[in-house]
Amino acid sequence: MLKRVAFAATMLLFSVAVLAQPAHPILPLGSSAPDFSLPGVDGKTHKLTDYASSPLLVVLFTCNHCPIAQMYERRIEQLYEDYGKRGVAVVAIQGNDPKAIRIDELDSSDVSDTLDDMKIRVQYKHLHYPYLYAGDTESVTLAYGPQATPHVFVFDKERHLRYEGRFDNNYRIEMVKTHDAQDAIDALLAGKDIAVKHTGVFGCSTKWSEKSEQREAAERKLEAEPVQVEKVDAAGLKKLRSGTSGHVTVINFWATWCGSCVAEFADLQDTYRMYSARDFDMVTVSANMPDEEPGVLRFLQKKHATTRNLLFASDDTEKLQAAFDPAWQSAVPYTVVLAPDGKVIYKTLGSVDLLEMRRKILAAMPSDYIGFNKYWAGGN
Repeated sequence: MLKRVAFAATMLLFSVAVLAQPAHPILPLGSSAPDFSLPGVDGKTHKLTDYASSPLLVVLFTCNHCPIAQMYERRIEQLYEDYGKRGVAVVAIQGNDPKAIRIDELDSSDVSDTLDDMKIRVQYKHLHYPYLYAGDTESVTLAYGPQATPHVFVFDKERHLRYEGRFDNNYRIEMVKTHDAQDAIDALLAGKDIAVKHTGVFGCSTKWSEKSEQREAAERKLEAEPVQVEKVDAAGLKKLRSGTSGHVTVINFWATWCGSCVAEFADLQDTYRMYSARDFDMVTVSANMPDEEPGVLRFLQKKHATTRNLLFASDDTEKLQAAFDPAWQSAVPYTVVLAPDGKVIYKTLGSVDLLEMRRKILAAMPSDYIGFNKYWAGGN
């Protein structure tokens, strides 16, 4: 319950409009469009001059990890498709510094905000609009001053800023009442004055480079957490499999002598750290012999495994494996993901497909808005 309250509080912060005086000022209305030359997910370098022939230029700052930004991906795609036919250029820019994002800030995403991560997202969601990366340097992000994701800037033919603010008034598409950015574009195309030239924005705050200190502090705190291992018998494994905790639970069977287990262990721990503030649990179960506990613990400490860690309490591995899953054919790694009601939503004998598993988790994890779950239920 506490995890759900914490997540709800986080989402409330995401949706609050930016009202205070920003530390990084927003580009003033009437300003010329700041120049840029940025790599895109298409492998090309995109420049401001590439869009000189378009009657209007729409620049949207967005990102991968923010759940609010995720709710706008399809709307940005629709804007790109509809207004592209009328000559309007629509360009999305990811301006966060990935090094400034704490791992727990990825609690609603399968990936972070690097250029490679952006390519993964575009492929998963079948997006076609130009999506540019400005995260290695803050020069472009500082020039525009986006306060949250998404943040929209609309420039006229002379590339003067005519509208700045939110895309529309609600991330829940069924509750949208005003189409602020679209209204500004329509007015400019019709040669009319824009009725509302500025609105507050809502979403995840821009991750400026100075926030990297917070990430480093969070990492030091994680590394200081205790790492433990406890033995588990057949009854404990049977209970583990049948449990309905109300959380999504990942159960990973591994061993120190298993190369593929060792190779994927860090990614699994990262997954736990990403989602642990939500209704999510992870349990690792070592298939080593009981007397190998010191070596198992050393490995867990090396990987800073703050998950619940178990070790077979008997050398009768066949009996222990059958207690968890009678159909399990005694090989590791073996990973099972249980929904809050105990239903198996992902299972693999061998290395996990990390992206597939994370998306299954996100689709099943309790959230305050069903739209967040639906986003992860399919590729579109």
